[in-house]
Amino acid sequence: MLNFLLSAVTVLLAGTTLAGSASSAELPKGAAHNIVLVHGAFVDQTSWQPVADILTKKGYNVTLVENPLTSLTADVDATKQALAKQDGKTVLVGHSWGGVVITQAGNDPKVSALVYVSAFAPDVGESLASLSKAGPPTEGGNAIHPDAKGNLYIDPKVFPSAVAADLPPEIAEHLAKSQLPLSVAAFEAPVTIAAWRDKPTFDVITTKDKVIAPEAQKSFAARMKAQVTDVAGSHASLVVHAKEVAEVIEKATLVK
Repeated sequence: MLNFLLSAVTVLLAGTTLAGSASSAELPKGAAHNIVLVHGAFVDQTSWQPVADILTKKGYNVTLVENPLTSLTADVDATKQALAKQDGKTVLVGHSWGGVVITQAGNDPKVSALVYVSAFAPDVGESLASLSKAGPPTEGGNAIHPDAKGNLYIDPKVFPSAVAADLPPEIAEHLAKSQLPLSVAAFEAPVTIAAWRDKPTFDVITTKDKVIAPEAQKSFAARMKAQVTDVAGSHASLVVHAKEVAEVIEKATLVK
C-alpha cells in the first residue's frame, strides 16, 4: 500500500516534496518547529504524506508515527517514542482513531497543542467502541466487522464510498483491499487521560464524513472548546484537502 498511496499522492499534489529534511524556510519566531502526525485505523502513516510534504517544504520538522494498531497501549507507546525524539515544542495531530491515541499520549510536556482531524476525541473512561455506539450511525461505522481472528475491517465494498468518496475510484478501491486491521482490544480500550483538557486544541471537522458523523465531530469539538475549521470533504480529507489541514496545523504551531 505504501508505494501505491505515495504514487497517488504525487498525482494529487504535484509539486510538493516528500517529508524528510526540512527546507531552509524561516518559521515564525516562537512557533513550534516539530509536528508529529498520528494516523487512523485501516491505513498506514502514508495517509499523512500530503500534509507532511506541505509542512516539510515550509521548514517544519515532521514525524509520521507508524501505529501497530494492535492495542491502544501499543499506539500510544509508538507516539510517545516519536515525541521523545523531538527537540522543543511539538504539535501533536491525530486523524480518526489517531484522535484517541493523541488524547492519551498528548499530556507530554513537549506538546504545545493538539489537532484533531476527522477524529474521535474521547474523555476519560470513553473508548472508540463507546463513542461509536453513542452515534449517530454512519455508513462507514456500520460497515466495520471483525474477521475470524478478531481484527476489524471496513467492508471493502463499502470502503470507497464511505471513507474516500472524493479520491479517484481506483485509489479508493485499492485502499479498500489493502486495509490494515484494527484490533478489537484497541477498539474497546478506554482512555485514562484526556490531554485536551489541559492543552490548546484545534479541530478540523469534515462535513461530508461518512465514517465519523459531522454531528459527532462537532460535539467533540464543543466539549474540548477547540478552535474549529470546517472542510467540505470526506474522511479522507487529510489527503484531498491537505492544504486546508496543513493550514490549521500551522495555526496550532503559533500557540504560546
